[in-house]
Amino acid sequence: MGSKNKLKRFKENETFSNVIQPNREAVKNGFDKKGKWNDFFGNDNPIVLELGCGKGEYTVGLAKQDPNKNFIGIDIKGARLWRGAKTALEDNLKNVAFLRTQIELVDELFDKDEVSEIWITFPDPQIKYKRTKHRMTNESFLAKYKRILRPDGLMHLKTDSEFMHGYTLGLLHGLGLEINYANHDVYKNEGSPKEVLELQTFYEKQYLEKGKPITYIQFKVH
Repeated sequence: MGSKNKLKRFKENETFSNVIQPNREAVKNGFDKKGKWNDFFGNDNPIVLELGCGKGEYTVGLAKQDPNKNFIGIDIKGARLWRGAKTALEDNLKNVAFLRTQIELVDELFDKDEVSEIWITFPDPQIKYKRTKHRMTNESFLAKYKRILRPDGLMHLKTDSEFMHGYTLGLLHGLGLEINYANHDVYKNEGSPKEVLELQTFYEKQYLEKGKPITYIQFKVH
């Protein structure tokens, strides 16, 4: 994508009613929507996050499937996030918002028990050992998710990375956390939830064309 196109999208994001772009300092000093997300949406419906949402395919797709939940996509890349935000506005989806910020701030953005579900879709597996601290299912991140998720809250990990799938399963077993469902090839083995099979991201389609198996884990952190 050209830099002019990116700048145009950044400008457009500033005009979108469903895009929030707090700076890091504002988040650290007490984010004004923390604990008040239901006020933002104007209802008491459950809140679902997509972390590293990219173009927001899951955020928008899930919102269309379930109008009785509120969906928030979080990503630092504004030019990608623009696509999901624009689609949500064009489709008049009132239960969708996008947050442009760093994912490691997630527990500064949401209050205790404020979130019902978290989706992590095709994260960078950060395979090198020195990148462990950046893996989105490491112990530090799981602790952040636990702080904001309700006690019955669900986590979803969908990835093309066998490494990420295995690493996460091993960690969950080691921590004694509840794994509701795990599948190392969702399109070959039966049993995955329909939203895992029916919604596909831009990258997922590319992985499938290359014949890569797609994995999925549903688990709890409480």
